[in-house]
Amino acid sequence: MNTFASVIHILTLLTTALMAGLFFSYSFSVNSGLSQLNDSAYLLAMQSINKAILNPVFFICFFGTVVLLPLNAYLQYDGRLTINFSLYGLSAAFYIIGLFGITILGNVPLNDTLEAFDLGNSSQEAIKAMRETFEDPWNKWHSIRTIAVIISFLLLSIATVLPKR
Repeated sequence: MNTFASVIHILTLLTTALMAGLFFSYSFSVNSGLSQLNDSAYLLAMQSINKAILNPVFFICFFGTVVLLPLNAYLQYDGRLTINFSLYGLSAAFYIIGLFGITILGNVPLNDTLEAFDLGNSSQEAIKAMRETFEDPWNKWHSIRTIAVIISFLLLSIATVLPKR
């Protein structure tokens, strides 16, 4: 493997691991804590988190991995359809469809709806209804994308340690 391919491979492992860790830890710590909050506090916290996550470090890892995974697979391709290449390709597919696609098509529209909700001028009934509209679907999509990114990282890791065949 040449130096450029090695650097891309390491960056791909790093960004995929970071994204898997972020989504995993969110699932098993942040969501658990948020679920204990009352409706107003929950919605306010989610609005705040949804703003805070839109930062350069997150964007570099989130979007960078969309580019790095297929690029890594391409750079690992040696003209043969090997198990390693197939695993690299599957890793890219799980990330792009299962994490990126679910985020764009499932979680982001829910986040946008929540962002537009005027928490300060809403009744308790409206606040309760917004939480019911938001929380379960958001958590369902989040669980799917968490599983997808963990599978993506697992496939990438297996392909990395398997002997080239």
